[in-house]
Amino acid sequence: MTRRVSKMRPSLIDCVYDIVVYIILTFALLSVLYPLYFMCIASFSDPNALYQGRVILLPKEVTVLGYQRIFSNTVIFRSYLNSIIYTIAGVLVSLVLTIPTAFALSRPELPGRSWILKLMIFTMYFYGGMIPLYIVVRYLKLLNTMWSLILPTAIVTYNLIVARAFYVSMIPSELFEASVLDGCNYTKFFFYIVLPLSKAIISVMVLFYATKMWNGFMDALIYLSTESKFPLQLVLRNILLQSQALALLDDATAVAEQQKATELIKYGVVVVASFPMLCLYPFIQKHFVSGIMIGAVKG
Repeated sequence: MTRRVSKMRPSLIDCVYDIVVYIILTFALLSVLYPLYFMCIASFSDPNALYQGRVILLPKEVTVLGYQRIFSNTVIFRSYLNSIIYTIAGVLVSLVLTIPTAFALSRPELPGRSWILKLMIFTMYFYGGMIPLYIVVRYLKLLNTMWSLILPTAIVTYNLIVARAFYVSMIPSELFEASVLDGCNYTKFFFYIVLPLSKAIISVMVLFYATKMWNGFMDALIYLSTESKFPLQLVLRNILLQSQALALLDDATAVAEQQKATELIKYGVVVVASFPMLCLYPFIQKHFVSGIMIGAVKG
């Protein structure tokens, strides 16, 4: 005899709560998406329409002058390639250093692991400064090379702590003990068992480090002196500064036109620089969310 289970109707309080939550989430979503959307439509709109506040939902008096100015600079294609190389190399180096270190610090049998972790956390709050770091990079003969952008910040302590928390919560000691009974040592355990289980945290680390490498320009501004080695962010910054400087040197009529181009370049630079990261994130969003939540709950 089957008994039919009736579904419970949500109470009035539950309905009100759901409505309030959806309203808050909608406003939060719009507050994040609209600035990105506005940058896109502003980069195609006439600056006069921007000044007059007529660009709200759709571009007005569409123009591609800003993108023409950006991509007419041949250096930008080389800088795009440089940024891709720096990002890929930086992510690989950071993963090779962060993932094994985080796993080792998660093992309770590692001698002195608490002191090692405390020393690493110490670097989050006390930083030697730009000048000592520059001196170290110079003495290591890394100036004006790709490695000056990669090695000094290869491990981010926050990322290391997140990865360690992931391994503490997801790789129990019983799993290692069972693998030892099958003749497995630490090396085989890490490569054959731990790494296949680390897809979520590796995706998180890839996004974190790739974003850091792609968006960074301060290190390149300090350590690089050859224009052919500049990353995208530094080249775009120079293009924007050059456009602003030209606006001060031309006659009155040309100044107005140059200011319009500068305004378009400003928005176009943001779109061009953000596009690769916006394309990357959807592919690792699933692993990113799961990895962050797992690493944040325990450890």
